[in-house]
Amino acid sequence: MAGERYVDHKVLKAFAQSKVNVPVEEAKERRRQVNHLRERLEDYIATHPDFDLVKLRTSGSTAKHTAIRRKSGTGSDADVAAYLRTTDTDIDVSTMLTWLRDRCIEVYGATKDEDDFKPSDHAVGITMRSSGLKIDVVPVLYTGEPDDRGHLVTADSTKVLTSVTLHLEFIKTRKDKAGDGYRELIRLLKAWIRESKEVDPELRCKSFLIELLVAHLWDVGWNGEPLQVDDYPAAIEQVLSYIVRTGLKTPIVFTDYYKADAVSATADTIQVWDPVNPENNVARGYTEQHRQRLVNHARTTLDTITMAAYAATKGEALDAWRELFGPTFPGE
Repeated sequence: MAGERYVDHKVLKAFAQSKVNVPVEEAKERRRQVNHLRERLEDYIATHPDFDLVKLRTSGSTAKHTAIRRKSGTGSDADVAAYLRTTDTDIDVSTMLTWLRDRCIEVYGATKDEDDFKPSDHAVGITMRSSGLKIDVVPVLYTGEPDDRGHLVTADSTKVLTSVTLHLEFIKTRKDKAGDGYRELIRLLKAWIRESKEVDPELRCKSFLIELLVAHLWDVGWNGEPLQVDDYPAAIEQVLSYIVRTGLKTPIVFTDYYKADAVSATADTIQVWDPVNPENNVARGYTEQHRQRLVNHARTTLDTITMAAYAATKGEALDAWRELFGPTFPGE
């Protein structure tokens, strides 16, 4: 039997609150910056009838409350979906990101440098120099469908059906049943993956994939037990065990907004389907090497947690968990 459990739910919850969760003041600043951007763009729309921007919706991890605090100034802090009319032939999908960047520059005028606006694969990143915050403005082609359905546009002109409203509803439905631990568990797992990628830059695991793995285990449980959202060490073990035991070879499909047989046939190595788009495999592009690397890393992490459970001293247990979350653990 394992000895005293030095790292329990209480320890991980305290670590999440001190080192992982976005601080209250920072969250307020993110919302203020996002709202400021939205207001400026919406004011611009009101005075430019020919402007093709229809509406803006806060999206991504910030809107879902699964964002983790910034580390070393990397990554975006918030996402805004910019819904664009598709009836205007002047909008060239192949140059959509450049077009949106130019519109954002027009909105801000001389108050910002052009270097503060940088298109990426799917968004225009806007850096706020005063705060260091970065907002990604994501173009969505919109034809008036309900539930904010529209098509994301990537740099290579790929169009992917999405819905900010339904994605938020998807996670809220589960959080309302599971409690606040549901989203905090996601944040802890995101912190683990971020730390893991710093050690192994070749490791591939996007944040959305983590969210969907947690959603799946909340829906179906693991090993005959529900996901232990009120016991973070146990829940993390469940997620890791799922990854290791299945090898991520079992397709995951959600039936909130479409039937299971609606998903497209594919030979993709990992298949985890977007809850609002049966044609979008969130793990499309992951190779067999990516799958093996992620599964092997989950196995190593699971072994580390097991060692921590059997540690003879608190120091040994904390050292083991630092392999997951870095030297700041437990954040005391």
